[in-house]
Amino acid sequence: MKIIDARKMTALEIAQMMKKTAFDECTLSPRVQAGVTAMFGEPLTAAQVVDRIVADVRMGGDEKLLYYTSLLDKADLATFSLQVTEEEFAAAHAVVKPSTMAAIKRAIANVKKFHEEQMPKSWLTNREFGSMLGQKVTPVDSVGIYVPGGTASYPSSVIMNAVPAKVAGVPRIVMAVPPGQDGKVNPYVLATAAEIGITEIYKMGGAQAIAALAFGTESVPKVEKITGPGNIFVTLAKKAVYGHCDIDMLAGPSEILIVADETAEPAYLAADLLGQAEHDPLASAILVTDDLEVAEATVKQLDIQLAKLPRAEIAALSLANQGKIIVAKDMETVIEMANLSAPEHLEVITKEPFALLPYIRNAGAIFLGAYSPEPLGDYYAGPNHVLPTGGTAKFYSVLNVETFMKKTSIIAYTAQALAAVSEDIIEMAEAEGLKAHANAIRVRTGKE
Repeated sequence: MKIIDARKMTALEIAQMMKKTAFDECTLSPRVQAGVTAMFGEPLTAAQVVDRIVADVRMGGDEKLLYYTSLLDKADLATFSLQVTEEEFAAAHAVVKPSTMAAIKRAIANVKKFHEEQMPKSWLTNREFGSMLGQKVTPVDSVGIYVPGGTASYPSSVIMNAVPAKVAGVPRIVMAVPPGQDGKVNPYVLATAAEIGITEIYKMGGAQAIAALAFGTESVPKVEKITGPGNIFVTLAKKAVYGHCDIDMLAGPSEILIVADETAEPAYLAADLLGQAEHDPLASAILVTDDLEVAEATVKQLDIQLAKLPRAEIAALSLANQGKIIVAKDMETVIEMANLSAPEHLEVITKEPFALLPYIRNAGAIFLGAYSPEPLGDYYAGPNHVLPTGGTAKFYSVLNVETFMKKTSIIAYTAQALAAVSEDIIEMAEAEGLKAHANAIRVRTGKE
């Protein structure tokens, strides 16, 4: 990976250089595009593929859901085999490593404790003349959690979506997981879900799963909200069904931005960049430092560590296409650039990382210090790993307990309280030309 000398550039110029294509403007790779053309008989865009699938599943229910599961996931299922059975849960438990399961249980406990501390409260306050105002916080009735499949399995995604939903008190939690070609779901995904108490799991993935969750089919009852990460087709499908149900966010490929000074250990920096790059070729791994020697040493470490990775090909593509090592003129520029970039994961590996924290405004999650690497947040520490990407941390929050809850206003006035404010309400209603609004006040207060 080449080093970009940006010491004469402003923070804005560096951020513009790092700007990624929006998720709905991305073009498919030649390989994926060729597959789309072969499957659909014409060179559809990702958005066109999603629109077709969502419309088909909405109208055709199970038949179309199973058709696309066969076409795209190469899994031939029937309606009776869509939902994971008790026997499949038992088979999963039989093959998972006890030591791995023990680690998963400890991670679940950490995530549960953290999200319990986030719980919002309903409240009611007294106002003048016996009136009361307040807020009632209620969990949504149902949520569909999407857990990605593909090149890796993600029991951690189960934890990060299901645990806060459980803590929030959602009565019905459904999970959608793409099946393998054998029609099975990864055993660690199933075992993790069972440990949390999620037993309604459907073997379906991609845009067809999102459509089934949003609109329902004969075998899959609809949900009120959909959460969880996925590829471009999943993200576009969430966008397509938004309004028919709620969604958590529109997330793109994963990303990390590392801020480092002269004290940073290059081996750590390289390891963390590669940890992000191995996700997929579209993942973004960027280091920005004010020290050229650190940048140069990190490049050497990248070459050494990359050669040892099982997913070296994926990581190499990611670094080549999306990766950057940038040398800025000073740390002030680095931090301002980070705020303009608003990364999903922001690591601050400097001499005094906490000193920089007050100046960081935009990031999905902030990892402070050399011993707080991004995988700590991915798997174990407690905070959620479902984070805004592509600069959306400027206005999106991390997935949290409140994602699974809704707030309802409470208004309770007495006759005296209403009378005291009636003239103001009548004035405002009539100014808007809404006579019936004004009359609703007059008939209660005798105001003419």
